[in-house]
Amino acid sequence: MFVAVYELEIKEGAETSFREAWLEVTKAIYEHCGSFGSRLHTSDKPNILVGYAQWPDRETWQKDRPVINEKYHRARKQMLDCLVQSKTVYELEVSDDYLRADQSRSPNQN
Repeated sequence: MFVAVYELEIKEGAETSFREAWLEVTKAIYEHCGSFGSRLHTSDKPNILVGYAQWPDRETWQKDRPVINEKYHRARKQMLDCLVQSKTVYELEVSDDYLRADQSRSPNQN
C-alpha cells in the first residue's frame, strides 16, 4: 500500500468550503482512479490541514487519468480556490500495518 501525505494551507474563513470540496474530490478519485480514499486532519497550526490518501501502490497514485465528472471539476476548482498553498510532504510505502479496519469497538474492548 502507498500513502501520500499533504500539508494544506487554507485561506482564512475557507476551511468549511475546502473540507466539502476535499470530500467530493476524494469520492471522484476513489470511484475513477483506484484510490482507497483519504483522511483530512486539523493541526495545531492555524489554517493548516493535513491530509493523506491511500492507494494500492505508487504506480496507481502516479497514473494520470482524466476524470470526466462535472461535480469533480467544480469541487476541484472550489478546493483550489480555498488554498494558499499545498505540498506533498511525504510519499510513503506501508511497511507494517496495525491500523484497525473495524473501528466500531471502543478502545477498552479487546
